[in-house]
Amino acid sequence: MGRDDLCVTIPSFFRCPISLDVMKSPVSLCTGVTYDRSSIQRWLDDGNNTCPATMQVLQSKEFVPNLTLQRLIQIWTDSVRHRIESADSPAAKSVPARDQVIDAIRDLESKSENRLFSLAGILSFAEESKENREFLANMEGLVPLLVGFLDNVDGGITRSVEFLEKVVKALELVLNKAKDDETLKHWIVKSEQGNCLASLLLVLQRGSTDSKIASVKILKFAAADVESKIRIAGKEGIIHELLKMTTSGKDAMLIENGLSCLVAISTPKGNKAKLIHLGAVKQLSELLSQSKWSVSITENALKLLETASTTKEGRLQICEDPNCVASILQKVLKVSNVATEYAVTILWSVCYLFRDQKAQEAVTKANGLTKILLLMQSNCSPGVRQMCADLLKIFRVNSKSCLSCYHTKTTHIMPF
Repeated sequence: MGRDDLCVTIPSFFRCPISLDVMKSPVSLCTGVTYDRSSIQRWLDDGNNTCPATMQVLQSKEFVPNLTLQRLIQIWTDSVRHRIESADSPAAKSVPARDQVIDAIRDLESKSENRLFSLAGILSFAEESKENREFLANMEGLVPLLVGFLDNVDGGITRSVEFLEKVVKALELVLNKAKDDETLKHWIVKSEQGNCLASLLLVLQRGSTDSKIASVKILKFAAADVESKIRIAGKEGIIHELLKMTTSGKDAMLIENGLSCLVAISTPKGNKAKLIHLGAVKQLSELLSQSKWSVSITENALKLLETASTTKEGRLQICEDPNCVASILQKVLKVSNVATEYAVTILWSVCYLFRDQKAQEAVTKANGLTKILLLMQSNCSPGVRQMCADLLKIFRVNSKSCLSCYHTKTTHIMPF
C-alpha cells in the first residue's frame, strides 16, 4: 500500500456541525444551516430553540431534507468504500514499507485528516509479521499515541467507531511487545481523561467481531491488580457487553475471549455480585448445556460458576436452576482435569458445604452419583477424590440408595 493510498480528505461541509461526523441524513433549518437529522433532533428535543451554529432564535423548528447534499455524500461514500475495498482485496493489497509506516505515524501525531488511512496502513504492517509488531512496539511514542486516541475522544475523527476499531486492533497487536507493561496498564485503566474504558466499551457495543476481540484482550491485559479489575467492572456497561459476547449464538472466538476476560476481572467481591445480578449463572448454564464448545470455553464457563458459588446469591441461583446442576454434571467427566476440578468444586460447595436440598435432588435426578463413583475410580487428583468422598457421605444417608453400604475408602466400585 503506497503512501497516497493511506490518505483521504473528508469535505468539511459533509460533516454535521454538532457531531462532526459525516452526515447520514442531512436536513436544513430555517437559518439555512444543515445538520445530521439525529443530531439536530436531539438538540431540539433537549428544549433548545436556537440554531447551534449561528445561535439565532429559530422562527420554526421544522427542517427540510437536503437531498442534493445527501446525494453528494452518497457518491463520495461509495467512492471511498470502493477505494478501501480495492486496497483490501487480495490482488491489490500490499504492506507498506518501514519508512512509509514512519511517515504514517507522523501523520497520526500531526492530527491530520489522513489519520484513518494512516492508521489502516500501520495496522496492515502490524498484521504482516511478528517482526513488524516488534518494530512498532519499539517505535518511541507510538503506543502512548494509540492509548491517547482512546483517552482523548475529541468529537472529531477519533470519535468514530471505525477509527477506534483500528486503534484497538493496532494496540492489541503490539501490547505484549511493549517495553513497560505496567505503565501501559496504568494508562489504560487510570487514563488522564478517563475515556479509555469508554472507548473500549464503545467498540464492544458497536464494533466488528475482530475489533471486539481486540478490545477484550486489551481489557484483560489491563486487569493486572484488584484496583484495575474493580475499575474495569465499575465502568457501566462493560460486564453487560462481555456477557452478551458469551451467549451461545455468538462466534466461538468471541465467546472464548469474553469468558476469559470475565474470569480475569471476576475475583473482587463487588465484581462477583455484578456478574450474578446480570444473570451470568443462567447464561453460563445454557452455554454448558451444549456439547459443541471447545475445552477452553467449557473450563472458563465452569470457572465463572465456581466463582459464583462462593457467594450466597450465586449458590442460590445455581441451586434454584436444576438445569444448571445437570449441566455442571455433564462436564464432570471427559472434558479435562481442569474442568473436572471446577465442576466437582461447585457441586461440593452447594451440596456438601452448604447442604442445599434442591441441589442434592438435582444431582440425584441427573444420575450424578454414578458419575461421582466413576470419577473416584479414575486418575483424579487427591483433592477431587476427597470432595467426591464428601459428596457420597451426603447421599449415603438415604437408606433407599444403593450407596448405603458403599464405603468411600474402597478403590473399586462394589455398591451391592
